[in-house]
Amino acid sequence: MNPRPFGRLLLGYFFRGLLLVVPVAILIYVLYQTLTYLDGLIPIEIPGLGLLTLLVGLTIFGWLGSTFLYAPIADFGEEVLKRIPFLKTIYDALKDLMEALVGSKKKFDRPVLVKIVQDSSLEKLGFITADDLSHLGVGAGKVAVYLPHSFAWSGNLYIVPVENVTPLDAKAAEVMKFIVSGGVAHMDE
Repeated sequence: MNPRPFGRLLLGYFFRGLLLVVPVAILIYVLYQTLTYLDGLIPIEIPGLGLLTLLVGLTIFGWLGSTFLYAPIADFGEEVLKRIPFLKTIYDALKDLMEALVGSKKKFDRPVLVKIVQDSSLEKLGFITADDLSHLGVGAGKVAVYLPHSFAWSGNLYIVPVENVTPLDAKAAEVMKFIVSGGVAHMDE
């Protein structure tokens, strides 16, 4: 038996094993670290009870937020925040971001391909987040496009001419997955 093909065969199995095990191992590790962190937010000695308490508490807050009790408390909180400009700015931005991601005002639902420079073939994937920018003093013909970074949950917001934006016929979640993975994730059909 020739040792060279056997070595290549073993090396091929090794790399295939890496491809199968590494993503799952990293996912399990990240999930474990996240759950451990969340469980530690409420220090209870029984493992998992802190996380369960956190989930139940958030669910109760969500339920209270949909009842008549929410309005007076929210109005009071907003009144307090209006008096502290820096905190109000941060709170409003975080509230709007959460609303855009999981609320009724989802904003990352219009995937587009953006030509970064008019006379260039360089393009980036992103999401239109606003069509009307007149409240910023930006004239008609421009839109706000959020361009997420790969391998991160951050991104940049660009104001670009409408003619530089091409709507995509793709699911927003698939485009986001593709961007965040650095272009290596497969788009589901």
